Amino acid sequence: MNKKIVLSACAISILWFNITGQSKMGDRNIILQDTYINPLPLAVGDPYVLMDSGNNYYLYGTGGDAKDGFDAYFSKDLVTWKYEGQVYRGNTKDSWCVGSFWAPSVYRLMDKYYLFFSAQWKDNPTNELENFRIGIAVADKPTGPFFNLYNRPVFDPGYPIIDADVFFESDGRVYLYYSRCCYKHPVRTEISAWATKKGWYNEVEESWVYGVELKHDFSGIVRGPVLLLRPPVTMNDPQAEWESRSVTSHEINRRWTEGSYIFKRGDIYYLMYSANYFGGENYAIGYATSKNPLGPFKKAENNPVLQKNTTQGGIVTGTGHNSVTFSPDGTIMYCVYHGRTISTGVKRLVFIDRMEIQKNGKLIIHGPTTSPQPIPPSKQVSVSR
Repeated sequence: MNKKIVLSACAISILWFNITGQSKMGDRNIILQDTYINPLPLAVGDPYVLMDSGNNYYLYGTGGDAKDGFDAYFSKDLVTWKYEGQVYRGNTKDSWCVGSFWAPSVYRLMDKYYLFFSAQWKDNPTNELENFRIGIAVADKPTGPFFNLYNRPVFDPGYPIIDADVFFESDGRVYLYYSRCCYKHPVRTEISAWATKKGWYNEVEESWVYGVELKHDFSGIVRGPVLLLRPPVTMNDPQAEWESRSVTSHEINRRWTEGSYIFKRGDIYYLMYSANYFGGENYAIGYATSKNPLGPFKKAENNPVLQKNTTQGGIVTGTGHNSVTFSPDGTIMYCVYHGRTISTGVKRLVFIDRMEIQKNGKLIIHGPTTSPQPIPPSKQVSVSR
């Protein structure tokens, strides 16, 4: 694919037809007028969308063509995307990070743009296989170039961490949310005991989501991290079935709680997260709510709110690690996430589906979809996270 070409709604629709083979030639002229179709032709994982002033959208993610860093894409409508090139590169002779660049998220503060990301830390005296920490880079434009704000991680909790998400509170406080890696973190639960009894695994490792207040200059943390979310401990926990599928399907001896994304609606904080193996078909999204940015958070009864649809005759699996944005006119909320299809195999592609908070506070994602969806309404207004 020539990435110098703007990816149009027409191109997106045609790509979907090629992937699914579920439409006839005679349908195309109707579908291309005012719809788009998932997945979009953006082969990245962990997609994060920044909605900047002027209703300019910038999308960042893991993978793509970037070498030791991250690419960016630009759009005015969430449907047509233009490749902007690599915007950050690490693994240089004088950088703290040396590989595995994951899960970028970008925020605008005044006239600067801040990129939070995960990467392997070169300070690794014991040669750990997973030595991830979170770093920050800064730029004058959303398309970079981004340069390390500090030539070190934000902080070192003593274990590997990934998947940074940042929330700016109205009182000026700044909160960082992240996931402790499963690596060398075995946890005894009824689920791990069940798997051990079956002779599948000797132990089950887990990742947990934490929150921490950041200093205003991002130079460190104000106080120690707070545990916010972890996989269920007991088999009768209402969340245990869907959050344990990677183990109970005999896929892998790990249970993830990662890919967090937080936003506030009224006086309620919504903390979205992904569970199960990020490389498998059971990857899915849930959420929890609280009246405090650092919890305690209560998981929602309607979890998971996004998961594979192959058991219902669909073609999508591996749905997870999302961000949230709005239509150009500010009227519709969208969940931006990655997924896979039966035809595309292990390649992660970007999906964008409508999302809403109902009057009773319940979060709903209308997906995963692979049928024609209305293009986001485009009246120009200013919307910020």
